[in-house]
Amino acid sequence: MWEVRGSKMIATAFHFGAIPTLIPVNNLARVSKEGRRGPSTTPPSSAGPVFRSGSRISRAPATAPIARAAAEVQTTEDALMKVSTAADVVREFYDGINRRDLSAVEPLISEGCVYEDLVFPRPFVGRKAILDFFKKFTESFSADLQFVIDDMSNEDSSAVGVTWHLEWRGRPFPFSKGCSFYSLQVREGKRQIVKVHSN
Repeated sequence: MWEVRGSKMIATAFHFGAIPTLIPVNNLARVSKEGRRGPSTTPPSSAGPVFRSGSRISRAPATAPIARAAAEVQTTEDALMKVSTAADVVREFYDGINRRDLSAVEPLISEGCVYEDLVFPRPFVGRKAILDFFKKFTESFSADLQFVIDDMSNEDSSAVGVTWHLEWRGRPFPFSKGCSFYSLQVREGKRQIVKVHSN
């Protein structure tokens, strides 16, 4: 048996002596499955186009699962785009401290965050411990003492480096320059600070 493939017909030649028989593509099912008995009565399916290769018939997979998967990916990308960037979260963190608004700072810090400041012998572990630390700080100093960001990295979605200094009523406070490194993760749809190393 041999096949000649064209744009509209696949001709299969069965040699009965020296005379080949040409069979249109629509009747190949009869040849491959029923021999010479007659046309196939199997109803067509809408699952996808049929591809015939020799005596095998395969059907292309339906496109619905692919479309659903693409839609899910797009939904995930849209959701991530609505999450604040790492740099934005860190800016909000400093802004909340400067305004003495710890209720605005609280959701920016993860429950198990570790805040390590080299001024202190041990890190502050957990959101509550960190908020307690900043509460003492804000209660001990006037709101005239402000953190001022000098420079900040913004290329990374999970890590931010910041250089800063303190100002008292708009004037640089002596010996107050520092740098801090923040690690962030997206948790429950929000990007939060999970670790801080400051000196």
